Amino acid sequence: MSDRNSSFYRSISIGTLELEGNLFLAPVAGYSDRAFRSVCIELGANFTCTELISSEALIRDAKKSEYLMKRADNEKAYAIQLFGSDPEVMYQAALRLASYHPEVVDINCGCPVPKVVKTGAGSALMRDLNRLGKIVAAVVRASREALGGVPVTVKIRSGWDEKSINYREAAAIAVENGAALVALHARTRAQGYAGKAQWEHIADLASRLTVPVVGSGDLFSPEDALRMLQETGCAAVMFARGAMGNPFIFTETRALIEIGTYTPVPPKERIQTGFTQLKRLATDIGESTACKEMRKQFCAYTKGIEGGAALRNELVHAETILQFQEILSYYLS
Repeated sequence: MSDRNSSFYRSISIGTLELEGNLFLAPVAGYSDRAFRSVCIELGANFTCTELISSEALIRDAKKSEYLMKRADNEKAYAIQLFGSDPEVMYQAALRLASYHPEVVDINCGCPVPKVVKTGAGSALMRDLNRLGKIVAAVVRASREALGGVPVTVKIRSGWDEKSINYREAAAIAVENGAALVALHARTRAQGYAGKAQWEHIADLASRLTVPVVGSGDLFSPEDALRMLQETGCAAVMFARGAMGNPFIFTETRALIEIGTYTPVPPKERIQTGFTQLKRLATDIGESTACKEMRKQFCAYTKGIEGGAALRNELVHAETILQFQEILSYYLS
């Protein structure tokens, strides 16, 4: 492997936080719980983030959000991600993170889901950059007052739609108000998760900002990740859907960057990793709920495995760990 390519796996600074590498796990609602984050860390993720947490819900009843904010046992550095549309509420919510000691507070300005957008949060903030700036400033103030001044980061989209591409302006306002890093999912809100991510937006932003830019969008393989690093000059890559049921993407990406090749994980190891995740999740939220949650995860873990469709037909009805174990007995032996 050329020295040029091997240099793409590198350390990254987020404000005062120093990370060993630049392979990140994105915050994904319904997926990036602490059980999954812990597996990703074991397989090479350098930085992880919680699922998005409602600032309104947090200040009303922090107990309900407690599990979402809890650090994984092997999580040396993580971010708690907040979403909201009211700067004061975001400030109050950020103050409540002190007891969790996150290394970073992340602000979601990119979620396209209607129930988030209709509250004026998530990617709705791409249409109200003045409010976006006030929210960043409020969370930075809370960090200084209660969190020891940990870095505040922002995740944005390219814009609301093709007629309002404004990632440059959104990022500039975020940085002016104290953001220490900007992650860009290079799609518009109108695109959702469809169509092609416009990586040229990531390259453009990386060339303009004085803080690190993290690239996101269409990262489904190690080759995609290396190509994004090569083509955009971004400081780090952030895997979202590409890591679902495939936490091995972190190990494989680092191997591809550093030695030029990687060995795909065999089916048995994939299933065993999924089963480990199930057991950890059951410890956190109870066996019944964990089994229901892991059905969708195992649909991803079994993708591409011979006989995978038949396995999935059985797994979607599994209600106990023992039932999962019996269905997957061949792979767990």
